[in-house]
Amino acid sequence: MRYHNITKDDMLNGDGLRVVLWMAGCSHCCYKCQNPVTWDPDGGLPFDEDAKEELFETLGKSYISGITFSGGDPLYLGSRLDLFELIKEIKEKFPTKTMWLYTGYLWEEIKDLELVSYLDVLVDGEFIYDQMDTTLQWKGSANQRVIDVQKTLAQGEVVLHA
Repeated sequence: MRYHNITKDDMLNGDGLRVVLWMAGCSHCCYKCQNPVTWDPDGGLPFDEDAKEELFETLGKSYISGITFSGGDPLYLGSRLDLFELIKEIKEKFPTKTMWLYTGYLWEEIKDLELVSYLDVLVDGEFIYDQMDTTLQWKGSANQRVIDVQKTLAQGEVVLHA
């Protein structure tokens, strides 16, 4: 698994003050993407023990609400297994921190992935430039959904995050 950056004080990619792990690799390649540099799965840096330590140190701070996975696409096929292991470790070490994930996949395509059950919020759908709306909270285009994962899993239908 590779990444481009760890943002330690983000307020735009989820509720509260968050850590964001900007991952490498994306097969969607959305037109006018804000982060095309993250598309290359071989770009960025290897997510090694030093990166994990940096991430965990920041997550351990009381004022940090949680972590957001973005990119690229965190669900890029070549990164999924490593991401799942990281998500399980975060949930174990920081059970009260929330986990958000941005993906170009639709909920219906990835809802059965085991790692999804660990998430609190999933923002799904490719960025569509013609539907871009800068007034939307936590998403870039009107087609995307901000999904409350736990309520959605419990109810068996998509429940949007309020």
